[in-house]
Amino acid sequence: MIVWINGTFSAGKTSTARELTGLIPDSALFDPEVVGGVLKYLLPPKYVAQVTDYQDLAIWRRLVVDGATAMLAELGGTLVVPMTLLRQEYRDEIFGGLAARRIPVRHIVLTPDETILRERIAHREEPGVAVPEVETRVRQWAYDRIPAYHEALDGWLRADAHAVDNGRLTPRETAEAIVELLRSGGVPPCDIVQTPEPTRETVASGVLLFDDEDRVLLVDPTYKPGWEFPGGVVEAGEAPARAGMREVAEEVGVELGAVPRLLVVDWEPPRHPAFGGLRFLFDGGRLSAERVRDLRLPGAELRGWRFVTEEEAARLLPRVRFERLRWALRARERGTVLNLEAGAPVG
Repeated sequence: MIVWINGTFSAGKTSTARELTGLIPDSALFDPEVVGGVLKYLLPPKYVAQVTDYQDLAIWRRLVVDGATAMLAELGGTLVVPMTLLRQEYRDEIFGGLAARRIPVRHIVLTPDETILRERIAHREEPGVAVPEVETRVRQWAYDRIPAYHEALDGWLRADAHAVDNGRLTPRETAEAIVELLRSGGVPPCDIVQTPEPTRETVASGVLLFDDEDRVLLVDPTYKPGWEFPGGVVEAGEAPARAGMREVAEEVGVELGAVPRLLVVDWEPPRHPAFGGLRFLFDGGRLSAERVRDLRLPGAELRGWRFVTEEEAARLLPRVRFERLRWALRARERGTVLNLEAGAPVG
């Protein structure tokens, strides 16, 4: 398993993690900061210069998942990971990738009081940094990130992770408190669906459902970044339309009385590490106000839903997925079916 120690800069993540590895048998430390440092030497300088935080690099997020998986395969036992994750979509991508590999994650966030946090930042010494101007910049960088930390903590983070107030605790005492929580079951594994990673091209079906204002329903998965249509992978021997009906019943509790009409079929090209495949979108029709009130979500798979306009969907969906939706809406208006390749009509 993985014990993920979250928290803002100077919250005490790494020092606590080192103590934890001495208290948890067969445990090892995996620091994603090292992965970020290596990327400076692996990637072209111009590419690295485009981002201010290596977490924004998709390759970093993939390497964190792959590196943690490889370490567990090599060492077994428990991996302790001290790493700040304040963006929910990055948490979804990383934790979802680990869940796909059947690796349970116990998520803990350290929450010292801001006064104590600022005091720690002020007295923190950076190893290997002897230039006062650089130390000042690093401290200011840490101060500047406190608002983002509070925004995440007051939003999604406290609900997702078990909070440990270590403001008055030493790293050893914090580690001991975490060990006791783990022993007592106070930190259960993250409730996230374990979707196996595809090993080849897949076929998937989505169903568009509309409210009385003709807005389309989108759902927010826990196991991958970004919003999505209700739907999922077509199982072996299953018809695509029937798969879509099954998925909307499982995901949002909507039982469709008739087989939905096909709007688009889209060929999604492979883009490493994804394999691509065929994507179907069907018209599930309009839901009454009563059926909208009855919408329900499986907590391990979806955390939220909303009806959106086409303009709002453009801000929530990845580009290719939005293009699929856009052409599906045009097909619905025209009463036709469109054939797409990578989100663009062909033929």
